[in-house]
Amino acid sequence: PPVDTEYFPPARPAVRRKEYYVTASRFVPYKRLDMIAKAFALLPDRKLVIVGDGPDALKVRAAAGSNVMLVGRESRERVRERLRGARAFLFAAEEDFGIAPVEAQACGTPVIAFGRGGVTETVRGLDAAEPTGVFYEEQTPESLADAIRRLEALERPISPDACRENALRFRSGLFREGFRAFVAREWERFQTR
Repeated sequence: PPVDTEYFPPARPAVRRKEYYVTASRFVPYKRLDMIAKAFALLPDRKLVIVGDGPDALKVRAAAGSNVMLVGRESRERVRERLRGARAFLFAAEEDFGIAPVEAQACGTPVIAFGRGGVTETVRGLDAAEPTGVFYEEQTPESLADAIRRLEALERPISPDACRENALRFRSGLFREGFRAFVAREWERFQTR
């Protein structure tokens, strides 16, 4: 799917990253927002901002400690500002694509994600030459907390420019061009049969 990378550029001039992590999502079970909130009980000196609402709101609130701020649903502009200022974007779902992690990278923000599904194609892990995020292997608070610590312990921080460049692979114009070329190629193949 295309991502509106034009709307989600890094702040210019660059903003100093604040000492908070952010996630933004609809509060539904498979998004595992309660698990993300529980991870911050293991990291009491870190702050988490959770943007969104939905049917799992009570479960997420119950899991949130004093270092977790639930801000509800916010405007697109406010979400963009939170992404631009966060230390990293957290993602716990297993999805076929996942637009939010790409939007975060478009803002120059690294992603810490559950290493399954489409995110393994949209985020470059620590084994890449220019990483854009950190993967964790289990959907548990402990595994996520460990990934956060690994991000913080990096000798060379993840580059906002690498995040942005990676996200541009999914920009709308490139998607349209690729889709148009695919249809033309397949139409030609069909006609030659």
